[in-house]
Order: sequence, then structure tokens, then C-alpha cells
Amino acid sequence: MILKLLIFAIVAVLIYRFFGGKLPSIGKSASEKKLDDDTLVECEKCGTYVTVKESVIMHGKYYCSKECSI
Repeated sequence: MILKLLIFAIVAVLIYRFFGGKLPSIGKSASEKKLDDDTLVECEKCGTYVTVKESVIMHGKYYCSKECSI
């Protein structure tokens, strides 16, 4: 009986992962989340929104260009 429940749980997790579900991670706070490349962030200096991929990161802050990061 326990073996059947264990197999069922494993199959359920595999199906969940197959269809794009993400399991919650234990011990990570909201500030440690990784940002996707297409997430918009605000420039610390001028307030312009740019994607993470296009931004310049200096000292943990996002800037829209090298000119703003100086």
C-alpha cells in the first residue's frame, strides 16, 4: 500500500513538472529570485524602464545605460 502511494506521488510530480509546473523551493526569499531576461526593471538614476537583458548592473543596481551608471 505504501509503495503504491510512493509511486503515485512520484508520477504526479513528474506529470506536474512535464506540464511546466515549478515546485516551490525551500529557503529562498523573494529577494533571491532570479529575474528573467524580459523582466522590466527601473533605472536607479533616470527612472526609465528597461529589460534585465538590456540593463547595466553596477553594485547590485540596474541602470538603463553606461551614462546613467556613472
